[in-house]
Amino acid sequence: MISTKNAAHFPIASASWARPSLRSGVLVGILVALAFPASALAHANLDSTSPKYQQRLQSVPRAVVLHFDQSVQAEPNAIEVKNEFGKTMSATASARGQTVRVPLKRLARGPYTVRWHVLSEDGHVVSGVFTFGVRAKAPPPTEAYGSSGPTTTEHIVRWAYFLSLALLLGGLGFRLLLGSEELPPAAERRFFAIVGLGVVATLEVGIAAFILRAEDALQLPFVRLLYGDLSSISGGTRFGEAFIAMTLGYALVAAFVFLAWLTDRRFLLWPALVLGIGFASGLSLSGHSAVDPGSSWRSELADWAHLSAAALWIGGLVQLAFVIWPKAPALRRIAFLRFSRLASGLIAIVLGAGVYLSIVRLPQLSDLWTAGYGRVLLVKLGLVGLALTWGAVHHFVARPALERGSDGPILSRLPRSLAGESAVGVAILLAAAVLVDSKPPSRRPPSPVASALFGAGFSRPSRPSRLGLQVGTASGASARPAPIAPVAARVGP
Repeated sequence: MISTKNAAHFPIASASWARPSLRSGVLVGILVALAFPASALAHANLDSTSPKYQQRLQSVPRAVVLHFDQSVQAEPNAIEVKNEFGKTMSATASARGQTVRVPLKRLARGPYTVRWHVLSEDGHVVSGVFTFGVRAKAPPPTEAYGSSGPTTTEHIVRWAYFLSLALLLGGLGFRLLLGSEELPPAAERRFFAIVGLGVVATLEVGIAAFILRAEDALQLPFVRLLYGDLSSISGGTRFGEAFIAMTLGYALVAAFVFLAWLTDRRFLLWPALVLGIGFASGLSLSGHSAVDPGSSWRSELADWAHLSAAALWIGGLVQLAFVIWPKAPALRRIAFLRFSRLASGLIAIVLGAGVYLSIVRLPQLSDLWTAGYGRVLLVKLGLVGLALTWGAVHHFVARPALERGSDGPILSRLPRSLAGESAVGVAILLAAAVLVDSKPPSRRPPSPVASALFGAGFSRPSRPSRLGLQVGTASGASARPAPIAPVAARVGP
């Protein structure tokens, strides 16, 4: 059923849509696309590798072998294997039919990066990257040797992604918060415009973020990236798997939002909101809270709650400032009071989860001003403090005035004040984007001297030092150093 307000855009009664010729043409076009794929001009696809993606080997490999689905040509440097210091550990590559092989030098223990490029039968250069480790954990391809890490462009794209999530989730939550209250047509149109912008931007910006990360990992210009092998990133990393799941998930969210607008069925916004919040967990399952030392399901849950609450809060502010206040004057009082109560709970979640994550990610308090991650966190905390102060003014000054139904100078300035708090919220999302792309400080192991000073009766778990020695004291053990055994040295033949 199509609502009256959208009937003009969807003239179902028109015979043009029901014409058999048009429908037949669409059907024929789909069948032609399916029956005649561009397989004749398809570039070579990588079928398998040896070693496998991110494989941890216990024995030293003698060669790296790539198998493709068609014959390829390879230059002498078609496969380059580098250690963690950038030293080339591969010899001359050779191609035989669908297989490309390169012998390896004697590999020491550690991670290795494999970058390859071959010429397929259609004339396109296909490239890729993957990693493996020799008796050591292999890094993900996004952290392979040669990758430059997050750039300013990636910070901006990440910020745009957070902002689009806030417009989507915050808008849906705010509209459902109003319950059965009917919005004026102008406000309804603006609501769907903002939410629609949010869901479309979530999809498009997510794709841009994946392309930027893949471009950095493969170290290729965009034109060659079109023929790059992304399987090691899309299927071999948490980031890639989260990207695929979130793209499909938010496409479904977009369908629910579109149907809610098309049919004027508000209950369809509920599955859109639930799915939107659920798929936002992909960021938490693929970020610092999932992969860094000290991470656990608790840190993943806290990160997800932190992100979701912040999106609902900031997106709700945008709806209140740019939809309700200018387009629905009759709903200002009820919308402000309901959102004020909801915002109190959301801010509590943001603060509680944020404090927990800061404790997990910052080993020492001094990291707040000595580490880059800590300094960005301080900026974010300052912005959050400003937003909380702004919100407190609204809660303790503007809210009582609205409850009394009185008009005054504070209420006349409230629209600009709400817009200002929304702007601070957007700035918080920018700081969060930079923070997500920053590396938390590593946990430094204690030195043997510091461990010996803890004394008897203090229990500390043993940890390996950089030399592989066990550092620590057992409960009840004496802090007195053990006697040094004599060592015999032999000089000469």
